[in-house]
Amino acid sequence: MIQPFAVSGVPNILFGEDRFAELAALAGRFGRRLLIVTGGKSFRESPQWVQLLADLRAAGLHFAEMKVDTEPSPQLVDAAVAAQRGTGIDVVVGIGGGSVLDAAKAIAGLLPHGNSVMDHLEGVGPELPYRGPSTPYLAVPTTAGTGSEATKNAVLSVRGPGGFKKSFRHDCLVPRYAIVDPVLLKSCPPELIAANGMDALTQLLESYVSTRASPFTDALALSGLMAVREGLLPWYEQGPDAGAPRTALAYAALLSGITLAQTGLGSVHGLASPIGACFPIPHGVVCGTLVAMATAVNITALERRAPSHPALAKYACAGRLLSGNGTLPDADARGRLIDTLADWTQRLALPQLSAYGVTAEDFEVIVAGCRGSSMKTNPVVLEDSEIRGILQART
Repeated sequence: MIQPFAVSGVPNILFGEDRFAELAALAGRFGRRLLIVTGGKSFRESPQWVQLLADLRAAGLHFAEMKVDTEPSPQLVDAAVAAQRGTGIDVVVGIGGGSVLDAAKAIAGLLPHGNSVMDHLEGVGPELPYRGPSTPYLAVPTTAGTGSEATKNAVLSVRGPGGFKKSFRHDCLVPRYAIVDPVLLKSCPPELIAANGMDALTQLLESYVSTRASPFTDALALSGLMAVREGLLPWYEQGPDAGAPRTALAYAALLSGITLAQTGLGSVHGLASPIGACFPIPHGVVCGTLVAMATAVNITALERRAPSHPALAKYACAGRLLSGNGTLPDADARGRLIDTLADWTQRLALPQLSAYGVTAEDFEVIVAGCRGSSMKTNPVVLEDSEIRGILQART
């Protein structure tokens, strides 16, 4: 019997090559004045940026611009809201990687209200309820990883001692439209392909075994994992002209955003929060370097403490899918999953945590800070010693 489940809002989705050409006309449906949020450099040097500016001017649309070239902070969001509030912004357009999309999403959410995003961040500040509305927001990813174009949360960071990495989250923040055009991913360098691709893989796998998974999300997660298998290594190895693999990863990242928004995540993202808050390590690198070991620890804990848990069969299914061997028995398939993830981590040259300054002396702080919302949907409650084991293996 299919158990009851709920599905929260998703954007209207335009997927495929050259869908970006529809952006100006689409934005014009929401008003005449735009705020365009981009990254610092690569997209602005592309022919798509030149064409977008021409299309906006031809349509008689007016726009303000801002750049986000690092992980967004509450201070960045508050400053942007203060600068643009009262200027008549009708629609916010975010074009970039996850940091750009998260920043634009938070700015769109606060423009109608003018208060600080700190009022609403989970786990810090007063956690006042956000009731909307948000300024209409259009999300256009230029990387394949975070899935932010399909989620209701904007991740904001303060790095250093006492830092944090927390979400501003509400159904009103879901983008009105997500335009996913694989052509925009051509400028991604190999290290970004590796990190973001493993982030998408991690989100799909953690969604699949989450305690809040459903048949709906399972179907999407498996479709996304198949796309990762077909696309990640070929795109990384063949480079920017690998059109079919690039499209597969754009699709996988989109699905990872949809599934994580419905199910939550797991131990890798639980650890990514305090690690990202304390060290200058890209989010995708954290996910990519930890996912094999975290999966191994989850499987071992489940086999010891809950041998009939449905997540074990799901891990086996994922192992058969990612390895391409559909006849493996469950135990062998789980082992093959761990081996496949470890092999990909090595082939994609993902560094260990120590490359970014993490040492064994930092483990207690990381363990203490990892029990947030993501860890709550991990398929098994991990002991502190097990979490330290994950960190030790990748430091």
